[in-house]
Amino acid sequence: MTELDRTDLRMLATLQAEGRITNAELAERINLSPSACLRRLQRLETEGVISGYAAQINPQAVGLGLQAFVRVQLARHEGAEIERFVQRLAGWDEVVACHALTGDMDYLMHIYVADLEHFSRFLLDQLLNDAAVADVNSSFVLRTVKRSPSLPLQQLER
Repeated sequence: MTELDRTDLRMLATLQAEGRITNAELAERINLSPSACLRRLQRLETEGVISGYAAQINPQAVGLGLQAFVRVQLARHEGAEIERFVQRLAGWDEVVACHALTGDMDYLMHIYVADLEHFSRFLLDQLLNDAAVADVNSSFVLRTVKRSPSLPLQQLER
């Protein structure tokens, strides 16, 4: 784990809120010279603290109006079978996140699709057609109450 000081945490918080900020603006906000700011930024990138940059896209605006959370139970829990399932899952564009879980289900998938027909095709043609899958339970999002791509960095301040 990388040691982060207050300045690093302020830099990360600013970048989470405003990913397109220039180095000069970032340096001014966190009270560093532009060259010192750039060195810190490059260190955070090199050490993997900053893993990338991306635009936040409104799913409705691009025609992905239905999102679902799908809980998946596998038929068997053998290493090779799990690995094959994970490899197939990586090719399913509808799945934007998938987490291995403890408890009664093995995976929780976050899925975006255009509509219920698209979801039905995905479920029948991909997920339920996979021999590794024993059970699936789907929940559709009615309304997003809170969504933040930002980590709670203020918890890390010493």
